[in-house]
Amino acid sequence: EMLKIEVIQCAVLRFWKMWQRILCVSVAISCAIALDNEVEKLFRDMEVVPDILDEPPKEMLKIEYNDGLVVGNGEEFTPTQTKDEPKLYWTSEPESYYTVIMVNPDIPTRQNPLLREWLHWLVVNVPGADIAKGDIIDPYIGPMAPKMSGVLRYVFLIYKQPGKQMFDEAIMTNTDVTGHEKFSSMGFAGKYNMELVAGNLFQSRWDELVPKLHKQFGIVL
Repeated sequence: EMLKIEVIQCAVLRFWKMWQRILCVSVAISCAIALDNEVEKLFRDMEVVPDILDEPPKEMLKIEYNDGLVVGNGEEFTPTQTKDEPKLYWTSEPESYYTVIMVNPDIPTRQNPLLREWLHWLVVNVPGADIAKGDIIDPYIGPMAPKMSGVLRYVFLIYKQPGKQMFDEAIMTNTDVTGHEKFSSMGFAGKYNMELVAGNLFQSRWDELVPKLHKQFGIVL
């Protein structure tokens, strides 16, 4: 009789452990779906899809500036707050290589984006998520919306490369506008057979830092 009880107890315990594993997997899947829906909703609501992308990224990118300032989700931040290169966090594979892109699709204004997309940052051959070890094609330059342009979008995209690659784009500087205007994120990704894996965006408008950035680039308005 005692043996039967022990067998039943073991069976119940195994069933309970199996149910816990199923529950954990179910919760993880639900969370992943919710996050996917969140980033898709953001990119569609903010019209990044279809303005510069056909499809939204799979994962919400975390963007963190100085003093722990986390930006994104379409919220508004000033050029002063976002003037320095941020830290980016996404689910990366250590053995894979990635490309980091930041663009403004609204230059000179969202209603009249004649120079869409304006490239603000481009780093390729990033091993894992270590941007400092990537190859810089265009060094970071923060938002610098013209004074009467209104609120503009600034979009960050992470693409997974098929491997470490050679890129034939000219190296740019953050003191010359050459090469920044009329960039195409989708065109660049297609050229090098990349897969969009993560993204986020915030908005910004003119503040007192912008004239200094324009002077740095030799932009006269």
